[in-house]
Amino acid sequence: MTDPRRNRRWRFLVAPPRNGAENMARDVGLMRRARETGESVFSIYGWAQPTLSFGRNQTAAGCYDLERMRSLCIDVVRRPTGGRALLHNREVTYSVTAPVVPGIALREAYERINVILLVALERLGVGASVAGRASQVTTPSTLPCFATPSRGEVIADGRKLVGSAQWRDAGALLQHGSILIDDDQSLIPTVTLAQNGASVIPPPATLTRALGRTPATEEIADALIDAVREIQDPHAHELDELDVRAHTLAELPRFENEVWTWRR
Repeated sequence: MTDPRRNRRWRFLVAPPRNGAENMARDVGLMRRARETGESVFSIYGWAQPTLSFGRNQTAAGCYDLERMRSLCIDVVRRPTGGRALLHNREVTYSVTAPVVPGIALREAYERINVILLVALERLGVGASVAGRASQVTTPSTLPCFATPSRGEVIADGRKLVGSAQWRDAGALLQHGSILIDDDQSLIPTVTLAQNGASVIPPPATLTRALGRTPATEEIADALIDAVREIQDPHAHELDELDVRAHTLAELPRFENEVWTWRR
């Protein structure tokens, strides 16, 4: 019997830095496109300015020092996926959007995307692995996303290197995550009003620490694209950002709306 996971067409999209609302709107727009076309897209993108993103169900209202964030030119956005706060700056963000294959559970899809990440990191020269059972269950809070690795997350030297989350809706999935180049996550406690122990978190893993040098964004993108072609589709080719622009614009008002950003 043919494995339906091997019949899926893949594209890749390398987008220039955009603001937080546009990045999140494009990811959700790509979900809509996945439903319409049956194609999977691996996206790689950056952020126009340092941006603090909240998980879908994270409590954020009243928890952050907005004046200090403005003084540091830190933007804010709420993700469509779950998880906790993370600061996007010296990192590369990836996303995978795809139609949901019947019978393939969230955990299996997550693990298959992890394989792409691990192969790409190996190509870069980073010895990464997948975390086992976490010492405690993580819940949405003011603790930063990179404070502790959860089961199934990509780690290096026992510390989280890639923070990822997946969301499914109406037959499509979105998984996106942050691959740290350098550690900006230590800034999060300085803009957090309710510390909840965030001031004593250990530093996360970074590509710079693992490699002894700072890799260029283009080098990371090339490794990820090569991994997609090796693992999923040798014929994967580029998708122009303009091809999903209409979908992005349709989703943009939600992520620009402060009611969504500060809804809880």
